[in-house]
Amino acid sequence: MPLGRALPKLGMLSRSQAVDAIRDGRVRVDGRIVRDAAVLVLPERVQISIDDERRVRAPWKTILFHKPRGIVTTRSDPEGRRTIYDVIGDDARALVAAGRLDWASTGALLLTTDTQLANWITDPDNGVRRVYVVTVRGAVSGDDAARLPAHAATVRKSSNRESHVIVELRQGRNREIRKMFDAIGHPVTRLKRVSIGGLELGDLEPGRWRTLSRDEIRAAFPAFAPRSSELRRGRPAD
Repeated sequence: MPLGRALPKLGMLSRSQAVDAIRDGRVRVDGRIVRDAAVLVLPERVQISIDDERRVRAPWKTILFHKPRGIVTTRSDPEGRRTIYDVIGDDARALVAAGRLDWASTGALLLTTDTQLANWITDPDNGVRRVYVVTVRGAVSGDDAARLPAHAATVRKSSNRESHVIVELRQGRNREIRKMFDAIGHPVTRLKRVSIGGLELGDLEPGRWRTLSRDEIRAAFPAFAPRSSELRRGRPAD
């Protein structure tokens, strides 16, 4: 990924700070000063230092987080809203989010130190399966569900007041589910992601998280073939 993006992803600097630091010659990659924020780096394979202070790469760690409603999936928010990093605290310092959930949405969110894994999950070409439980206003029929541009949509419960629909997506565009239900006249009132790939949210409570082992990641994303991460080296699971 571009160096200017890698620094904030790794929690080293904000996006604007990274651009300034690179331009000013304060950033070294494997001992060489890099002044171009667009230079591609593989964070798992290079040593990055800022102001000649080496930033030690954090050990491999991945967590499944149940994002509550009312927080944003970002490291900092210009509007001063609480972020997932405020909720998780020190345990999330070196983690990057593999995808997003908007402010009003809840459910499964993966955070990891493995940027290859995060990029692979969010790449739409890989078609990672995501399942959502969606509550909308009004009665949704089977015909309505069939009109949705989703991989699959199943009406679980429907009444004149509201309906509950299970939606499966293979891509994760911004506010995609809300837009598709708006298009058929059924605004979303609640949206919860219950699984990513082979990882199920289960009974994990909102605001809580659990650490995943390498074996769990291999099983959940069998098509993921990292070039250099510790998953490929066959180290014992955490």
